[in-house]
Amino acid sequence: MTSADAAYVAFVEAAWQRHLRLALLLTGDRWQAEELLQDSLVRIYERWRRLSRTDDLNAYLRKVLVNNHTSLWRRRRRESLVAEVPDAAAQGGDVSAEALAVRDALRSLPPRQRAVVVLRHYEDLTESQVAQVLGCAIGTVKSQHAKALAKLRHAMSEPVFETSR
Repeated sequence: MTSADAAYVAFVEAAWQRHLRLALLLTGDRWQAEELLQDSLVRIYERWRRLSRTDDLNAYLRKVLVNNHTSLWRRRRRESLVAEVPDAAAQGGDVSAEALAVRDALRSLPPRQRAVVVLRHYEDLTESQVAQVLGCAIGTVKSQHAKALAKLRHAMSEPVFETSR
């Protein structure tokens, strides 16, 4: 194993959990998230010799993840696939009704709006950092964020828990 390969392995080991969480929030499905992350890491590996000198590899991986997710979403939309919502057991055990509602509300957003929400609120990036990851203007991030939050508020305003009398 070369030193470049060892550096790549060390990067993957350090970045896996954090970026898996991002991929899971983008896709809403554990298996799709792992596939998305693996595909993104393969793309990085193909360019590793140049990228290893990059200042922030995590930021670059974030950008690749978001771009790959958008491409995947567009491809699936063209193929007219219907996504099935996995049951709670497939998600790894007990999941609260509120967590399921949030997941479903996030899934209902278009990929660009979902990416803005995930990057701003789950990755704690600033608006300018989100704009850099998405390759757009800060004003676009602000408008997509506002639209996404309005949709999420509307989706979450519906009762999450059923009350019994």
